[in-house]
Amino acid sequence: MSISSTVKKIWDMCNILRGDGIGYNEYMSELTYLLFLKISKETGAESDLPDGRRWDDLISLEESGILGKYKIMLTHLGEEAKDERVKEIYRFPTTVFNHDENLRAVIEKIDKLDWHSLESDAFGDIYEGLLAKNSQDSRAGAGQYFTPRALVNTIIKVIQPQLGEVIQDPSTGTGGFLISADNYIRDHSSPQKYSRTPPLYEGCEIEKNTYRLCLMNAFLHEMNTNIILGDGLTNDASGLQDKVDVIVANPPFGSKSGSVRKQKSSIKHPSSNKQLDFLQHIYNGLKSDGRAAVVLPDNVLFDEGIGKTIRKELMELCDLHTILRLPTGIFYAAGVKANVLFFNRGNTDKDNTKEVWVYDLRTNMPAFNKGNPLTEKVFGDFIDRFGSLPNGKSKRDDGGDTSRFRKFSRDHLKKRGDNLDIIWLSDERSVDILDLPEPEVVADEIAETLQNALRELEELQGLLDNTSEAHNG
Repeated sequence: MSISSTVKKIWDMCNILRGDGIGYNEYMSELTYLLFLKISKETGAESDLPDGRRWDDLISLEESGILGKYKIMLTHLGEEAKDERVKEIYRFPTTVFNHDENLRAVIEKIDKLDWHSLESDAFGDIYEGLLAKNSQDSRAGAGQYFTPRALVNTIIKVIQPQLGEVIQDPSTGTGGFLISADNYIRDHSSPQKYSRTPPLYEGCEIEKNTYRLCLMNAFLHEMNTNIILGDGLTNDASGLQDKVDVIVANPPFGSKSGSVRKQKSSIKHPSSNKQLDFLQHIYNGLKSDGRAAVVLPDNVLFDEGIGKTIRKELMELCDLHTILRLPTGIFYAAGVKANVLFFNRGNTDKDNTKEVWVYDLRTNMPAFNKGNPLTEKVFGDFIDRFGSLPNGKSKRDDGGDTSRFRKFSRDHLKKRGDNLDIIWLSDERSVDILDLPEPEVVADEIAETLQNALRELEELQGLLDNTSEAHNG
């Protein structure tokens, strides 16, 4: 049985729960509990589980009253497991099942799958496949923390994480960037070298169920991880290292939700724009020569006020060597426009960015959807032109006004007011009623423009309030 076939069969089991009004996201969290027990049995890892709290104990229960006994089993797993990672997976467990017969049906279907035909290292890939299904289904509502796998793998391929490095994602979601980094490192080293100097993966995730999914994902991939439940912009993340080798992230898009908690000291220019705060945390969290790749929406490239201050600081402290303009529509919301910023922390704190290369993968690109999925092949030319050096120092060619890859000097950017939203290609598509964006895309763009304006007004009001307080004092 193939991995994709197994994923489909497990995912299709959620049909059993529709009658109970259970959402796909909740089902994915529940699967974490059940699959962990089953896979622990198949891989011979049950020694970490308490006696009487294992898969065979669950499958042997009679249907009548199974739900109550299952709830007790979950609680004991969170309290009695020997492995701290297992305790975290079952920490404060809640089940979404409402009826004995539904729980029993899902357990039996999982048990009857042909697990013996799978390789021992396939279980992590199965779980990754389920997470991908969860994000791709519009009913799941889970895409906000799932970056397209083709994009994740492309980023990892050019940034080239290495053995022994500390690799961090401050908004880790289900761990996609960290898993991809680990796959890359294992593919480029022997098992002996990996075991001698394994990388350390760090992350922070604020949403409890997503955190649980990430823990399970990392456990199944046998990774050395330090994943924290909390807000990566606050002291929740104090358990992570202050300076690391590599940071890869796709911070959640949108404005801050009004939390009054104190932010990390690395965020020197607090903003109502969540992405600007994450960007500061990332470039201040790199070691000297550390490298980063971060997915950010268009507004980060052109926002005035604090946005401009942060872009200038980024280019002072770091070598912002490459910007990849991403196609529209590859994320969960229609019309989202985003970019990947690649930069390295400098050895000094001044004049590190000399030039910025921009690759436009948006203009004159087709729409990507289920009928035309985003694949790594789409990024092939970008990877080739990026070059073989992860710090962006490979020899590159500027093909001129008709090329997708152009170079812009720091002096040129200063003349633009440090606006990094650079467009030079002409859109060859005719502008007619058949080629206009969908109404929801236009609405999203209008909403983004209004949100940017509101952020600038809020920041201006904050400056005025501070000035008034200082004057009155």
